Amino acid sequence: MRRSASLQTLLIYGLSGPIIALNVWLLSVLFSYFQHPITILSIAAILAFLLNYPVKLFERARISRTQSVIIVLLITLTLLIILGVTLVPMVIDQTIQLLNNIPDWLASSQDNLGKLQVLARQKRIQVDLSLVTSQINAGVQNLLQQIASGAVGFAGTLLSGLLNIVLVIVLAFYMLLYGDRVWYGLINLLPSHIGLPFSKSLQLNFQNFFLSQLLLGLFMVVVLTPIFLFLRVPFALLFAIIIGISELIPFVGATLGIGLVVLLVLLHNLWLAFPVAMVAIIMQQIKDNLLAPKLLGNFIGLNPLWIFVAILMGFEIAGLLGTLVAVPIAGTIKGTFDAIKNSKHGNFVYNYTVNNDSQYSQEDRE
Repeated sequence: MRRSASLQTLLIYGLSGPIIALNVWLLSVLFSYFQHPITILSIAAILAFLLNYPVKLFERARISRTQSVIIVLLITLTLLIILGVTLVPMVIDQTIQLLNNIPDWLASSQDNLGKLQVLARQKRIQVDLSLVTSQINAGVQNLLQQIASGAVGFAGTLLSGLLNIVLVIVLAFYMLLYGDRVWYGLINLLPSHIGLPFSKSLQLNFQNFFLSQLLLGLFMVVVLTPIFLFLRVPFALLFAIIIGISELIPFVGATLGIGLVVLLVLLHNLWLAFPVAMVAIIMQQIKDNLLAPKLLGNFIGLNPLWIFVAILMGFEIAGLLGTLVAVPIAGTIKGTFDAIKNSKHGNFVYNYTVNNDSQYSQEDRE
């Protein structure tokens, strides 16, 4: 009996790896076929998750949910229009100037590396910087070629992006209005001891996670922009926004963003790159050690190794979108299994759904 049990356990663990690999491959194939609708629905769902916070605040002021959703969406659209009129043109202008200046920066960086090479030879230090120069040139030129090839269809991409934004906002509006009914209807299809932990874990990991990441990214932009201006860093606003947006990629995004900005500044001015790197790293440490624990807490509870694995698998399946949602999905799965193991939840999901539907029915009657 013991031998058969051990063989069964060995068989289960032996087959788990190929089954997981097959599921990852199937998900990547499925995403490649339905990439556009899945991306639109995912972004709309994330937006609905985030906007649900202010909607609840208006509901506490005894405003109906429909009116709260309309008010929040109008405020959101107003903010987007203000950003589109003020901030976006500045970022686009700085991006164009940066692309135009990169060839000159490459030339100056080659001169600086040549001077360092001469200085090293005078000091009898055997250092060959030609390989570093060639690698930097090849990487930057490859990046410029990709940007130039993508800029050919900029008008069509811009029009498609505007249509996608409108579609995302419309879907988010309907998700805020009717998403709870659909969601808890789907949850009721699951056993009650699975449905409630899954729903709670999903809300905790997605809603709190993305809100926290946005706030942390906004902190980096707001703090680094005046510091970069004080240091006279070229394209200070653009570089701060790059670091802030990279914050959306969990765990490794901020480091990648800081590395990219430091590399670009390094091409322009070797000595300016050091204070830029030092200031960005200090702000990152303040964010990670003081702000992030208060905002994020420990609700994901994933080992850093599993976070890396989740990000890599998410990127393999769905590219950038996969890296953004990989960690909250992994946290949702872990939180659901932990809740199932640690407690029993009865039929709360069903009761919640009935009360929720009756609440919506009362609002509709009003």
